[in-house]
Amino acid sequence: MRLPVVSLNFPRPEEHVVSVLAISITSVALAEIGDKTQLLSLLLASRYRKPIPIILAIFFATIANHALAAWLGVVVADYLTPEVLKWVLVVSFVVMAGWILIPDKLDDDEEISNRGPFVASFIAFFIAEIGDKTQVATTMLGAKYSDALMWVVLGTTIGMLLANVPVVLIGKLSADRMPLGLIRKITAALFFGLAVAAAFGM
Repeated sequence: MRLPVVSLNFPRPEEHVVSVLAISITSVALAEIGDKTQLLSLLLASRYRKPIPIILAIFFATIANHALAAWLGVVVADYLTPEVLKWVLVVSFVVMAGWILIPDKLDDDEEISNRGPFVASFIAFFIAEIGDKTQVATTMLGAKYSDALMWVVLGTTIGMLLANVPVVLIGKLSADRMPLGLIRKITAALFFGLAVAAAFGM
């Protein structure tokens, strides 16, 4: 008599990494659409007209900011069970969907340092990202995936670049020509979809 074969379908480490990267990239790229840091990218591009230093500044400022945010998420995760973390992530996606619908504005009188495009962009971007939607999303992801912190930071940084590099490259165009209202609604719907997927463990 043959014994039944029991199959334990545990996710392989590489599958977990891909999953963390995908959710981190998607979450932050969506949250960044129409955000004040994206408007800041447009402002910096139109002011300095030097995309490479600005893009590099965005990259390093995001790495620094999101590493701190993800670490904070790990600290929070130590006090929460996996089930609670799951629902924290679900709720954060729903909140993000609502937050996305609120137009974000960059103050016209915001001063940017005259120390050159890289230094000015790094300082402005790092400060603008503090307490922002994308930083909050990174903290929540760090709490959920504390075992893959490096991939969370890498994914959220890639998401920021995906959202901001095109804006920097087309910085000469007016922001008024972009249908931000429609984009926000579509983005909010996508975040709600992410919340449903997280709730069902997808």
